[in-house]
Amino acid sequence: MIYGYARVSTDGQSVDAQVRQLTDAGCAKIFRETASGAASDRAQLRKAIAALGSDDVLVVTRLDRLARSTRDLLNTLAAISEAGAGFRCLDNGWADTTTPHGRLLVTILGGLAEFERTLIASRTGEGRERAKARGVRMGRKPKLSMHQRREALQRREAGENVTDIARTYNVSHSTISRLH
Repeated sequence: MIYGYARVSTDGQSVDAQVRQLTDAGCAKIFRETASGAASDRAQLRKAIAALGSDDVLVVTRLDRLARSTRDLLNTLAAISEAGAGFRCLDNGWADTTTPHGRLLVTILGGLAEFERTLIASRTGEGRERAKARGVRMGRKPKLSMHQRREALQRREAGENVTDIARTYNVSHSTISRLH
């Protein structure tokens, strides 16, 4: 089955022109949505992808109707592919995963995106290590000061109930239990 997805960004716009193009392209069911392209969680797009089965095709009029960024596009195409379906964009002939050439181009783009993610992760890790070397503490700020920790440990070792100790510091009992 051929599904269509039409999206506009604001209430003042209309999906009618997209719906006509998608109908002319043979779409049997068209999912319509008014939502910002920047929103990653679009209900009608999610429904369209969920409706896809093996050998189905999702069609859009333009790529910017489907995704705002390359990463968003590739994630969406991966979800379509996982459903066993194909994807076609009416104004970009290369964006057609139902053809060998289209699959090749999407695979190349996917490889570049994965390479970019690896570089970002590497730079992030290096930055984290440099920060630690400068003495920057990572993670959440401790709930208890060093003085409160020593005091809570003494009270726990003296046999006081962990829940009672936790209440006095306004923390959970597991916070007191983890102290050492």
